[in-house]
Amino acid sequence: MKADIVTIFPDFFRGPLNYGITRRACELGLAKIDVHDLRQFTKDKHRTVDDRPFGGGEGMVLKPEPLFEFLESLQLAPREDRVAGRAKQSVILLSPQGETFTQKVATELAELERIVLICGRYEGVDERVSEHLADREISIGDYVLSGGELGAAVIVEAVTRLLPGAVGNAASTKQESFTEHSQPEEAIGPDSTCSSGGLLDYPHYTRPAEFRGWQVPEVLINGNHSEIRRWRREQALKKTLRNRPDLLEDAKLSEEDNKILARMKGGKTGGRS
Repeated sequence: MKADIVTIFPDFFRGPLNYGITRRACELGLAKIDVHDLRQFTKDKHRTVDDRPFGGGEGMVLKPEPLFEFLESLQLAPREDRVAGRAKQSVILLSPQGETFTQKVATELAELERIVLICGRYEGVDERVSEHLADREISIGDYVLSGGELGAAVIVEAVTRLLPGAVGNAASTKQESFTEHSQPEEAIGPDSTCSSGGLLDYPHYTRPAEFRGWQVPEVLINGNHSEIRRWRREQALKKTLRNRPDLLEDAKLSEEDNKILARMKGGKTGGRS
């Protein structure tokens, strides 16, 4: 996968892209990430990328000309082909007004051959960029940052770790929080809940079995994989109900899941196990 990031602060990405799975994916040739300085696509001596908005208002807005010049330099497929899915490419504008970035969106992007991330700045970006240049707008959450650089780094991290071979144990990306897939649990292994179906992940424990008086749950030590799987599923349901009950609306729940949730809702759900 190829990722292009355009920003007025290219040095920002020297840190986030040089560590962990993102760096591993690049070293293995699974991903190629290029960071572009938007000011190099300006034509005036001051390398101007922003201007005051028509109609007045606070702050400055990124101008359309440099962004269009940048994208045209990449020689991507036409926008209508990208939007229709005929080209495995996507141009994304990072914006507080965009759709919320989720694991599902990350999975969609990981299936593409190329993504372009436009980092907004100041009070926003000329609307013609959104209407005629970008294929979609994405926000990493319901809050406002000073620019799209952090959002771009988040998206790159989330997407590259889904590329086949990027993570040492491929099964680990199939049992994480928010992950949705239809593969049966037995196809991945007996030691995990596997098919999270959009729930939060279950709790994890490691050695020592006793730490400062806190014991690892006995069920995880007895070696009974069926009991471990049931316990982990129940804990995932409990954590989701406690921390993100909204996820249960779209989660893939079995009849047994619903029985467990009914018991939890009938009692106390606020404490940790």
